[in-house]
Amino acid sequence: MTTICRHCSKSKVNRPRGLCWTCYYTPGVKDQYPPTSKFARRGIGNFCGKAPLPPVPTTAAPGTPEKLAVLEQRARLKQALFHPADARYEGDPRPLEFLREQAAAMMACVA
Repeated sequence: MTTICRHCSKSKVNRPRGLCWTCYYTPGVKDQYPPTSKFARRGIGNFCGKAPLPPVPTTAAPGTPEKLAVLEQRARLKQALFHPADARYEGDPRPLEFLREQAAAMMACVA
């Protein structure tokens, strides 16, 4: 059974996404059809590049639902997943110290 191109409906499929060679390499056509491979990149966690640090660290301990929600939000915003001052255990004072230092720096700039 030979499948026909999803775009032009004329040529045999010989490229991914169910497209023929001509349609696949025509600018803009490939973007109209989603990947059909089970290995295709999906979801919000497939960002490659230098991500900016999140503006504030989280006090949520690793592995908690709160921390997972923070990681999901950071991935959605294309920020770095981890802040250097994120809490590393329950009750870690590191994030609060970071926020105090930031507030003191802001007050010093204002004065």
